Amino acid sequence: MSNSVGAVIVAAGRGTRMGTVESKQYLLLQGKPIIVHTLEVFQRHPLISEIVLVTGKEDVDRCREWVKTYRLNKVISVVTGGSERQHSVHVGLRHLKTTWVMVHDGVRPFVQIDEITACYEHAKEIGASVLAVPVKDTIKQVDEAGKVLSTPDRRSLWAIQTPQTFRLSELLVAYESAERDGFLGTDDSSLAERSGIPVAVVEGSYANIKITTPEDLDFAEFTQRSRGEVQT
Repeated sequence: MSNSVGAVIVAAGRGTRMGTVESKQYLLLQGKPIIVHTLEVFQRHPLISEIVLVTGKEDVDRCREWVKTYRLNKVISVVTGGSERQHSVHVGLRHLKTTWVMVHDGVRPFVQIDEITACYEHAKEIGASVLAVPVKDTIKQVDEAGKVLSTPDRRSLWAIQTPQTFRLSELLVAYESAERDGFLGTDDSSLAERSGIPVAVVEGSYANIKITTPEDLDFAEFTQRSRGEVQT
């Protein structure tokens, strides 16, 4: 099982930017919860053998029902997350038995099969990998007063997405080290980098959006229709 690959899908957040009572990951996209669309991509991928879904305590039961309804038989566990995303991922990692792990946001339903494959291949070669896209806009670094400090070279800047792929044993060590030291990273790869794990960037797609605002949901509906993937 040296090449076995699992996925931790993180859907424990209760973001407020969507402006809805319902959490964003459970809103309907073409008649189906966003989280189900995301899970189905990993369910379909031949590399993936195990999926752990991490969600809020109050959402575990309905997520387990959806796993049955949509026949997501690679989902081996639906578990309760922690107070921070980092804590939720750590919980999910402990339920996997695979050699490799991909950590993915539950509200990124448009990741493509070939992108998942490329992430795995790069992780095998380099040590770890993250899906990302080159930054389109000019970025300014500013101070607390709003004064511009510098303008980084845009060619060196990438906007990081998910999945992020690691050797499971190495990522667990990185997580345990971060927990011990009280370090809270901005993403999984920041913990890996902190532990000295080399991380490669894999160029993805600007369509692999994280659905967090009403505008994102509108774009998601448009993307789904344009791909001819209307679900009922």
